[in-house]
Amino acid sequence: MDQIVDHAAPALESAARQVLARQPSLPLPGRGHTLERWRALAAIAGRDLCVAKVMEAHYDAQAILADLHSAPLADGTLAAVWAAEGPQARLCYDEATGTVTGAKPWCSGAGLVDVALVTAHCGDASRLVCLRTDAPGILLQPQSWHATGMGGIPSGTVQFDHVRAEPIGAPGAYLARPGFWHGGAGIAACWYGAAVALASPLQRSPRVDDNAQAAALLGQVDMALQASAALLRELAAWIDAMPSQPHTSDVTRVRSVVERACVQVLDAVGRALGPAPMCLDPGHAQRWADLTVFIRQSHADRDWAELGRAIQRQEQPWTL
Repeated sequence: MDQIVDHAAPALESAARQVLARQPSLPLPGRGHTLERWRALAAIAGRDLCVAKVMEAHYDAQAILADLHSAPLADGTLAAVWAAEGPQARLCYDEATGTVTGAKPWCSGAGLVDVALVTAHCGDASRLVCLRTDAPGILLQPQSWHATGMGGIPSGTVQFDHVRAEPIGAPGAYLARPGFWHGGAGIAACWYGAAVALASPLQRSPRVDDNAQAAALLGQVDMALQASAALLRELAAWIDAMPSQPHTSDVTRVRSVVERACVQVLDAVGRALGPAPMCLDPGHAQRWADLTVFIRQSHADRDWAELGRAIQRQEQPWTL
């Protein structure tokens, strides 16, 4: 892959491959150990959100291949999933030549991974294809990322020029499978893990003992994180019990509640401890910036609107 040099990328790749060596795979969603999978993702995110972004996509790729009855990744292979769409970028798959041509935006991990699962237009349908990132005809466009948050992971646009690609599953199968939604909940587990790590300085702070405001803010953090954890545990159990169901509304609810909890944690910890941790603790400062950007992967109000419409169609959505 031709690319612009990113000096942060080698360190990130090294860290991701160290995680891959320790945890080459996680339990697949809906196979009885979904909560164990999410706990592992949360733990990685609590240490480094950029590494979590790379590894969550890798583990998602493994789950996608299993869902679509495709061959698993080779040992030691680091994978990404590039499925974003953009108005200025369009990637097309040509069945006659077995190649993809066009542009794909928001390719997190470009330049780091060995293999990518990529969505491409094929006539009126969408197809998922698998390709080697060192294949001829791939160009990583110059990075246009200006945010401090998640700045450690390359997430630019990749240009493809007749690149060989192997179809994975039937047209439309990537989005149609229940696992698409199950994987979306795994993102919330990453957000949760980072929020817990951000809350730790407040939980350990001596201010809580003699400052009523700090104690109250820690109580607010606890309520938000405990509610998020309860919903994640409940959803994991439901996915394992009914893996053929997408649990669309439940996933949307969990993602939205965890995203709101992250916002509360960012606010409460900052109000309780002031600017010192953000200015003097580099790990805390980076996590703060990373989480602020990462939770914007939520669709926010659009998700809430879909959840509201789904709830309106239920006769009695709220029961104990």
